[in-house]
Amino acid sequence: MKRSAKRALVALTTGAVGAAVVVALPLPWASAAAVGSATGYASVNGGTTGGNGGSTVRATTGTQIHQALCSRASSSTPITIEVSGTINHGNTTKVSGDSCNTAADKIELKEISNVTIIGVGSGAVFDQLGIHIRDSSNIIIQNVTVRNVKKSGSPTSNGGDAIGMESTVRNVWVDHVTLEASGGESEGYDGLFDMKDNTQYVTLSYSILRNSGRGGLIGSSESDTSNSFITFHHNRYENIDSRTPLLRGGVAHIYNNYYYSLNESGINSRAGARAKVENNYFQNSKDVLGTFYTDAAGYWQTAGNILDNVTWSATSSDHKPAGPSMASTTTVSVPYSYRLDGASCTPDIVRSTAGANTGIRTSNGSCGTTNPTNPTTPPPTTPSTPTPTTPTPTPTQPSGTNLSLSGGADGSSKASGTSYGNVKDGSLTTYWSPSGTTGSISIKWSAATTVGRINIREVSAAVTAYRVLNADTGAVLKTGSGAGVISFTPTSLKKVTFEITSASATPRVAEFETYAS
Repeated sequence: MKRSAKRALVALTTGAVGAAVVVALPLPWASAAAVGSATGYASVNGGTTGGNGGSTVRATTGTQIHQALCSRASSSTPITIEVSGTINHGNTTKVSGDSCNTAADKIELKEISNVTIIGVGSGAVFDQLGIHIRDSSNIIIQNVTVRNVKKSGSPTSNGGDAIGMESTVRNVWVDHVTLEASGGESEGYDGLFDMKDNTQYVTLSYSILRNSGRGGLIGSSESDTSNSFITFHHNRYENIDSRTPLLRGGVAHIYNNYYYSLNESGINSRAGARAKVENNYFQNSKDVLGTFYTDAAGYWQTAGNILDNVTWSATSSDHKPAGPSMASTTTVSVPYSYRLDGASCTPDIVRSTAGANTGIRTSNGSCGTTNPTNPTTPPPTTPSTPTPTTPTPTPTQPSGTNLSLSGGADGSSKASGTSYGNVKDGSLTTYWSPSGTTGSISIKWSAATTVGRINIREVSAAVTAYRVLNADTGAVLKTGSGAGVISFTPTSLKKVTFEITSASATPRVAEFETYAS
């Protein structure tokens, strides 16, 4: 719905203890409800409209988000909350009221309905603070980043889920979000997008899920099979160990997603679940579809998918990969219309549309993209919290296959918020740092691999001296200064180490690429 740029914006500011003071502010950007309309299963069962038709308020803290919910006339009064800045534990408190049920350690959307949360301005980042939806319906979350939510360590939030839904949740549309962690369960993280205990009619679209042990689940156990009718489309999963997603019972529609570097397994259909899997692109990944870690079988209907450097494990009683043929084992019909992009163009479409702060662009259904006619946010801008700048590619970028993409990674230490796996995720916006100015990072394989050239791509130049080691034998393959492309005599090994022996500042290695020559 178009609105005048002269319209005033309602903003929430903190007044006396727990009170919400409502003031009128000039509108600095076009204000609107969620951009576009819900797709997939979120479009049925009455549809998902969020806060459309209600008031629009602005929030720059978690407390203000809770105040906005609590200031409504009732728990179902429509509201759109436009969020900017960084939301964290330091600015999020519990707020009480008849129309809300909030908490201090998460963004709590509990026992409410008809709510939109949308990132605006220069971006909205939920830092170490998860979003929890419980006993609620008709919720839209759009254009936000949720990162590094932990279930162990400090601080903890939302059971370690970036976005989690449970207990009779209906009609949720999550769109153009970025959900990311910095490791797996051993580092304190759980799922990026979890649904359990009777959650239905949900769509996740145009989103990025990355750098996590677990992408997400539908159903918390083999007996929790009341969750169903979930659509995943035009999302990018990268550097995820498993659960992209894990389905226990129910029906899911999974189309036009780009899967890159699934390290252990991908779509895990089990306990009678049925998944329609079509026109997805799977690259540099393992066991991308099947029934894994259980003997309770699930099923799938497949069509039009592309497998690019996908490997498959042997079949066993509790591990049944769908490949290499990925033949269908059931049929699934969906009750809504949709347009399929070709699988071959899916990576390019997803790269240009998925995630927060990308202008909320979408596919036009013909391998092209389109911008919304009334975007709530401007085109991509710098998030409100510093993020690493993209390294400038070296002009001597090696040719051939980057062998790191099929390997693992470890190291001597890692700074808080970084991960070893970030150096092999194909992304220049994530990185590993040692806990000091020196340390080592390694790429490893299960079988001997010939390596004769590496490319160390830093966020900004910091490495002043290094050694390259054959970690199998301890032999020094090369020493030098700086970073970038480093060549040495091709060597067959299972593990190669880049050791930083001195640096001008804490190094940030975005990618550790390895090549045969």
